[in-house]
Amino acid sequence: MAGTYQAYPEYKDSDIAWLDVIPKHWIFTELKRYSSVQGGYAFSSDSFIDAGKAIIRIGDIKQDGSISLDSCKYIKSEDAPKHGQYEVCSGDLLMAMTGATIGKAGWFRESAPALLNQRVGSFKCNKSHLSYSFFWYVLNSSGYQEYIRLTAFGGAQPNISDAAMVGYQTALPFVAEQQKIANFLDHETAKIDTLIEKQQQLIKLLKEKRQAVISHAVTKGLNPNAPMRDSGVEWLGEVPEHWKMVPLKYLCNFSGGGTPSKDNLSYWTGGSIPWVSPKDMKSFWVSDTQDKLTESAVEESSTNYVEVGAILMVVRSGILQRTIPIAINTVRVTLNQDMKALRFNERIDVAYAANYIISNVSSLLLEWSKEGATVESIEQEYLSGSLIPVPPKQEQNSINEQIKKRMDVFTKLESRASKGIALLQERRTALISAAVTGKIDVRNWQALQPSNKSNNNYKEVAA
Repeated sequence: MAGTYQAYPEYKDSDIAWLDVIPKHWIFTELKRYSSVQGGYAFSSDSFIDAGKAIIRIGDIKQDGSISLDSCKYIKSEDAPKHGQYEVCSGDLLMAMTGATIGKAGWFRESAPALLNQRVGSFKCNKSHLSYSFFWYVLNSSGYQEYIRLTAFGGAQPNISDAAMVGYQTALPFVAEQQKIANFLDHETAKIDTLIEKQQQLIKLLKEKRQAVISHAVTKGLNPNAPMRDSGVEWLGEVPEHWKMVPLKYLCNFSGGGTPSKDNLSYWTGGSIPWVSPKDMKSFWVSDTQDKLTESAVEESSTNYVEVGAILMVVRSGILQRTIPIAINTVRVTLNQDMKALRFNERIDVAYAANYIISNVSSLLLEWSKEGATVESIEQEYLSGSLIPVPPKQEQNSINEQIKKRMDVFTKLESRASKGIALLQERRTALISAAVTGKIDVRNWQALQPSNKSNNNYKEVAA
């Protein structure tokens, strides 16, 4: 960072190890001298309605710092606390005070005021000493976030008090300089955010392309000149003429699962048998689970063993509104009652069947669920009667090999883009932290106006 930006001409020791030195004219202080935190109100869920006065909860604060009211809760205006201390107005800075996302900051920019829910804190600043825009970047600096992590209490469900949130020791310049730093960071982080967004868009396009490649291979085959015929499935269209359309029930056996009694601790203590539930369905291959069973648990309950090489499918869960989680088990497992195992016969390869499901999720969700119902369960009747295109076994193997080759390329491209995003995010945080702790001097920085002679739209002027 020092090689890119100019340092201040003079520094002094801060007497804080992590902060090191600070510009000579900055003051060393605690945030509580110039700011305070108002915690939220414990609204009763019984008072929530579909419209009215918005309530901001932790989940309404997004990772990018925006605050979305798209899925927030509301109450009647007359049910709001009579005093206005819980009201949030445009420009207020908010932060999660508990949970896995503790320290997540948000900047409220809505025109209409909202109300603050419990465990969300709202910062109030003395504007003559602390600029809200500068303070925003302090809250997002690595030093402050590390402070929150170390100060939080409560173990698995960390919490921080409103007093602790402003107990942070830091250094501050005068407000005019704070604003210059904030202007600089607005400009520079916007450029980094644009690059991050481009990489995120690339990953999105790669995922769409990945799905399209798989879908074409498992529904149209690899030979573009193959004679085609109607599949008999409206959304599927044509398939190669020599392929068979076979109901799924003739290609596999189905088995369900169950949950041994949670009251019997001997079923859940010291066991080694993987017990798959929807929370374990995070990868294409399943070899381990969060919960393990003992042999007696399997023998004395409704769950059953599923041998290696079956498709494991979530058949009852809210996630079925968006996707169909499936995986192939590489070890013998058992299932809970929200899962099914599909054990395929010699007519179809399990990897080919899995690729077919993965690449046609949207259509299969509609086909396998009750018509007009909210998709939260897959019906056995529709699942087993679903027509599946079945090429000759040798052709299935060729399709699988071709898909694997193409997927390896996509995986490498996505990995490269993800690493690029991580590096950009690290640079963003480092730049913010350097600027708000006085490691770089941006007092004379200014953005260049767009020029026809250059693609560069900014410059850095050394102090």
